[in-house]
Amino acid sequence: MTIETIKRCTWCGDDPLYVLYHDEEWGVPEYDDQRLFAKLILDGAQAGLSWITILRKRDNYWQAFDNFDPEKIARYNDAKIAELLQNPGIIRNRLKVQSAVKNARGYLEIMEKEGSFSTFLWEFVDGRPVQNNWRSLREVPAETAVSHKISKALKQYGFSFVGPTIVYAYMQAVGLCNDHVVDCFRHAECKALANW
Repeated sequence: MTIETIKRCTWCGDDPLYVLYHDEEWGVPEYDDQRLFAKLILDGAQAGLSWITILRKRDNYWQAFDNFDPEKIARYNDAKIAELLQNPGIIRNRLKVQSAVKNARGYLEIMEKEGSFSTFLWEFVDGRPVQNNWRSLREVPAETAVSHKISKALKQYGFSFVGPTIVYAYMQAVGLCNDHVVDCFRHAECKALANW
């Protein structure tokens, strides 16, 4: 199968990196605590930008942010933040970098209280991905009641850059919901992943 012959969600266009992300990652249920944390930081970094911008810098983020080790990030001081703001491989926005530190601290608090960031998130959808059946991208909402609930809960732990729109994009990416349009070949595949 080639890019031209497969029916996909149109948002990924024909950029090979974007297509690969759509075909292999987006909408796949994620349960690993640290990977869920990393993706939330990356989605926060995306605010006001296109996802392809972050996708192109993703490897740099993993390197710059100590492989998204929340214990290390939570201890970042002003000198480390200043160093990150000089790194051309990431989005050099002070509020977004500081947000990663705040979010790491919130993550550690959730881990201490709940035992698992994954369990904390998946409980909002009763442990199973929400299966949507959108026929076109125009039907897909920018936020939902669940994304509002998750946003509010994260903010109570001190997270930032977790508004309901960012959270909904995150939910789509980590498979908390299946928002591939119904005629996309990944819709059925991601739906099958939820039927374990």
